[in-house]
Amino acid sequence: MTFGPLVDVDTLARHLGRADWIVVDCRFTLTDPPAGRAAYERSHIPGARYANLDDDLARHPGAAEGRHPLPDPERLAATLGNWGIGQDHTVVAYDEASGAIAARLWWLLRWLGHERCAVLDGGFAAWQDAGRPMEHQPPNVVPQRYEARSPRSDAVVATDALAARQAAGDMLVDARAAPRYRGEQEPIDPKAGHVPGALNRPFSANLTSAGRFRPPAELRSELLSLLDGRDPGRLVAMCGSGVTACHLLLAMEAAGLPGGRLYAGSWSEWIRSPARPIKTGAEP
Repeated sequence: MTFGPLVDVDTLARHLGRADWIVVDCRFTLTDPPAGRAAYERSHIPGARYANLDDDLARHPGAAEGRHPLPDPERLAATLGNWGIGQDHTVVAYDEASGAIAARLWWLLRWLGHERCAVLDGGFAAWQDAGRPMEHQPPNVVPQRYEARSPRSDAVVATDALAARQAAGDMLVDARAAPRYRGEQEPIDPKAGHVPGALNRPFSANLTSAGRFRPPAELRSELLSLLDGRDPGRLVAMCGSGVTACHLLLAMEAAGLPGGRLYAGSWSEWIRSPARPIKTGAEP
């Protein structure tokens, strides 16, 4: 049975404490990597495990790779098992970035074939605003053996396949903020701009001003317009390092448009080779 991809605070609160529901705190700040764990140690949703983006939801990159390569599947399965997660558990991820980091864990679980996973809509802020309980001690975890299915190879597009996919009609959509996409600023990576042919839909477009996901009908209408008649499976999502791109894929799933793929290397991998072209400004 499928589940998610979003749950609200009330739903999580009703199920919190059940042995078959596990919460994972994914708070992380790119410019201050220790900050997420420090925030978790100050207070978190009861029972939550902590997932570090750099160490748990990615692996350390090689010279030709982007900033957050996909983790080794066996190591990821071991990490899930160490968090007490088995194939039959319902996993709810949250962060304090409107799902921008938590969506990566959601996507990774789906990549491994784990269907019962979701992101907490509104994240830690929504939980706090609702006056729900918090704790600062880590939970007592009983490790499990997580037997993952083989990762879905059709869910990922590699850098060396990207141009061919674009030529075949796939749509590349960049989820970074518009000024980064246009090359007007680049606070993280050494080169600014975007992959030629990529369109821009910042992940913030999926959200209300309160940091919650917009209603599915609104998302569906906008995303269908973006697809312009294409099947959702022809969309390839990218960003700076393959993290917030998962937010776009999450929004598509919430809108009833599953099947998009992830360019996992994203901009930070594209620019590793000086032979790859870079475009600035907006696409026509």
